Amino acid sequence: MSTHLETRSVSPDIEQQRQRSSPPAHPDDPLVGPERLDFNEDDDQPTPRFMQDQGAWKKWKWVPYPIRKYGKAAYKWMKGPQNPKVWKIEPVFPVVQHAPLRLLDTLLPNRTHQVLLYMGYVAVWVLTFAIVLWQGQVASEVANYGMPTDIGCGVAYWTRNNGCGINGVNCRPFNDSSFAFRCPSNCASYRVLNPRAVGDQEIVYAPLVVGGPPDPANEENPVYRGDSFICGAAVHSGIISNTQGGCGVVSLIGEQRNFIGTNRHDINSIGFDSYFPLSFTFEEGIECKARDVRWSLLAVSVVFTSILSLFTTSPAVFFFTIFIGIFWQVGMASDPPSYTTIPGLFSDILGKFLPAMFCAWVFYDKMGVRRALRGLTAQVEKTVLWLGGCWVGALTNYTFDFIPIQRLTAHDLDQQPGAKAALAIIIIVLFVVVVGQVWCFRQEGRLIRYLKLYALFLAGIIICLALPNLNLRIHHYVLALLLVPGTSMQTRPSLLYQGILIGFFINGIARWGFDSILQTSVALQGDAQTGSPLPVILTPIINATLSTITFTWNPPPGLRYDGISVLVNDVERYRGFFGDEGSDHFTWSRDNGSSYNEYFRFGYMSGANSGDYTKAGVWTEDLQWDPPQPGPSRMKRQALDPHEAEQVPRSVW
Repeated sequence: MSTHLETRSVSPDIEQQRQRSSPPAHPDDPLVGPERLDFNEDDDQPTPRFMQDQGAWKKWKWVPYPIRKYGKAAYKWMKGPQNPKVWKIEPVFPVVQHAPLRLLDTLLPNRTHQVLLYMGYVAVWVLTFAIVLWQGQVASEVANYGMPTDIGCGVAYWTRNNGCGINGVNCRPFNDSSFAFRCPSNCASYRVLNPRAVGDQEIVYAPLVVGGPPDPANEENPVYRGDSFICGAAVHSGIISNTQGGCGVVSLIGEQRNFIGTNRHDINSIGFDSYFPLSFTFEEGIECKARDVRWSLLAVSVVFTSILSLFTTSPAVFFFTIFIGIFWQVGMASDPPSYTTIPGLFSDILGKFLPAMFCAWVFYDKMGVRRALRGLTAQVEKTVLWLGGCWVGALTNYTFDFIPIQRLTAHDLDQQPGAKAALAIIIIVLFVVVVGQVWCFRQEGRLIRYLKLYALFLAGIIICLALPNLNLRIHHYVLALLLVPGTSMQTRPSLLYQGILIGFFINGIARWGFDSILQTSVALQGDAQTGSPLPVILTPIINATLSTITFTWNPPPGLRYDGISVLVNDVERYRGFFGDEGSDHFTWSRDNGSSYNEYFRFGYMSGANSGDYTKAGVWTEDLQWDPPQPGPSRMKRQALDPHEAEQVPRSVW
């Protein structure tokens, strides 16, 4: 007799009816399961539940247990709550913030009409901007001098990099030459970034303006050294306004001496107690009307962007219209690159605009801008936080000008006063911001995903730092590309952070372009000290009767250096090559009875290029020699924009 119990098959319809009619299970009822469990010898044996939880961590067995324990707890915390919270801004005073939307829907309920209104609005914006910009280009003609020539804030008569040659022959004439000029606004903030030698002084992070009115009690008859910034000197002398710019006439007056340093119109000029072969002054009584309209254009753009922000809820319309408007405002007016003509400036900005728009699409579609703006109806808060933050970031040449950090390089941080303290404060602020954003991402259950993204960013930065002979340079636009993904949520702080970062990107590209993030040491240092060997100057021979001084020096340290250059009062007066007749000494004479100091610097030559110069040694007015202090100095200067033409156009001399 078979002990195997056969089960009778039941119709599927009857089985479904039984399941529907079966009473609710009692907690003490046995678990319902199959009547018979069949196991195949080839099947894997079932794993007990207490061991299944450890399966995912088997590959980390090599990690000590305490680390695994706390790592598992941290991972569980980073995953966030079981029910993630999607952040969404609920408007404060919704009646007020929704009023622009209700007004628009009441007056123009048809969507087609709203699109036409938007197109007309943008057209009026562009037309207004163009008219104001055109008015700013109009300047009155100066009698006997013609139309003023536009020059940049860093333009001077005396060129950098010893471009004026021996005795300044390449920068002649030294006198009897004048031209009408026009300067933009805000030239008082144009500074040298690397030390610039003026006698025995070294000027850095300040406008290069040497001299001023001989009588500090008034502004009449100002005299400036030829290497001074013309626009900065014009502001210092009161010829033009720093906030509005202006025009005037500058005249060369040849060799002058004893330049007086004074503090006028927020510019502290530098004094120099010796002579210089090229000097200039400004003509008095010149009637010239011109002003910089960047503030008027800024007012136009702020008004149009604010109205647009209040009356639209479309993330795409809001973001791309604002991005385009602020980009052209910065590039054409608020912080333009160097230019000589408006068509040339327009061409420059247009070349940067097309790739910038691709980045704008990446910001919007891939980096969280759309997520932060989607469904946002807090019109006033959006305008204040996102749009306001964007303007703050885009006008960084004004809003963050007080921070004593010009470039984020070790060299600049070491030599600029207050830079390290400012960097420490910035790091603390960023840490607080990051902590807040991390908590918000965890609440949305997206923290782990973004930690992986930033781990990838960090790996890329480490690789860049490890590349030989290249230096990582973090530009404005790079900061935006790195940090905007961390603002991809709809919270009030995220709106502010995102707006500021987008503004940083706009300012960086419109002003400087897509500069490389990897640069050589030569490109980074500009005209700073190169660390080249300095000549060893022996004790000079002074002839008090003839008022001469003769210098000799030790042989060069290697074959790379084949000559020596001597600067007297910051002007190259001697360039000799070893092996030539008389190349082992240099004799300088002065007029008998002269009562002024003279400043001497020495540097090796490699072909036509000079290395570092020594600090200034002083041949005093009483014919005594004061040897130079150890270390190098520089005769070159670094402008804010290395591409800017820093010499007055030869056509107007």
